[in-house]
Amino acid sequence: MPVAIATGHSASPDLASGAAEAARTARAGLDGATCDLVIAFVSGEQADDVPAGLDAIERELEPEQLVGCLAGGLIEGTSEQEDGPGIVVWALAIDGGSVETLEMRTREVEGGVALLGLPTAATAARTSAVVVLADAAQLPVEGTLRAIEGQLPGAPIIGGVASASPPDGRALIRGDERIDAAALVLRFEGVEMLPCVSQGARPIGPELAVTDGEGGVIRTLAGRSALDALRDTVEGLDDADRKRIRHGLLLGLVVGPDRADYGPGDFVVRGLAGADPAAGAVVVGAPVEVGQLARLHVRDPESATTDLRDALRLRRMAVGESGIAGALAFTCNGRGRQMFGRDDHDARAIQDGLGPLPLGGMIAAGEIGPVGGRAFLHGFTATVGVFLT
Repeated sequence: MPVAIATGHSASPDLASGAAEAARTARAGLDGATCDLVIAFVSGEQADDVPAGLDAIERELEPEQLVGCLAGGLIEGTSEQEDGPGIVVWALAIDGGSVETLEMRTREVEGGVALLGLPTAATAARTSAVVVLADAAQLPVEGTLRAIEGQLPGAPIIGGVASASPPDGRALIRGDERIDAAALVLRFEGVEMLPCVSQGARPIGPELAVTDGEGGVIRTLAGRSALDALRDTVEGLDDADRKRIRHGLLLGLVVGPDRADYGPGDFVVRGLAGADPAAGAVVVGAPVEVGQLARLHVRDPESATTDLRDALRLRRMAVGESGIAGALAFTCNGRGRQMFGRDDHDARAIQDGLGPLPLGGMIAAGEIGPVGGRAFLHGFTATVGVFLT
């Protein structure tokens, strides 16, 4: 299915003129094709000016649909703008396919919240890809992903969490304004997308099986209290890794309790969210299953670089450079120059790994992408949707 993607970026402090500049660049890249979708990523510093920026995009590109969100940082081409005003316009033209935008909201009910606006199961067979823009302040993201997967089984899902929160709480964009939705779900038909999740941490220490746990609580690891098992693991680390974990203790869970042959890409990595010293239990921000393998992780720029390059190379080999229309990227706000010591690391790695291509996205407060065939909310990752021609 012929797909064309083009992007534009401006760091102008005047959002209206910057949006017009970015949209004109994207329009030139579409080379006359009708624009079916624009995803706009706007610096949170310019939240009040969003309507003027959206009007400029509408005039320049006349998209069938316009969505987006506020971000703390922007990605376009080979550049990452980690702060300051700006906008990225990611434009898509589809010949024969389609995209449907769904607004998701939550409603409090007895015992929790209800999700409103889920895609219907009747569309599952036609759905080829899903992109989610979420506001984590309004939405239980992991539960929402399980619900979307239940309705659209097998569809690859990527996305990101808005990384700027305006005072009015409206971080998502649709049409000509910011809206109070909890998430925007873009459901594609006839558009192929390969997801890529690259971890920003590497495993250390021995593997430990979860022997007692449920929800987000691990009570025992390898038959011992979780706290004791993790303390012994830390004490057995070398000095270099012990120094690294001072920046935060991370635990990786292998997705699928029967996965004996795993690699770095098979982990969902979470920070330890709490502990109960009396019970010896630890709390992680992900559901756990008895039999699941766990390993401590540390943030590591060298392994993050290698993992991203390897993951991208595999996808390029699978489709060939000529088969890629462009990419949509969501990278963690814990990466960037503070992790790698230089600017534009992930954007340049994506361009190097996939070949020169239209690339747009944002530096997110959480990245959404699949591990072991299921979508999760990640931290410290670079998550990329590779769209095919």
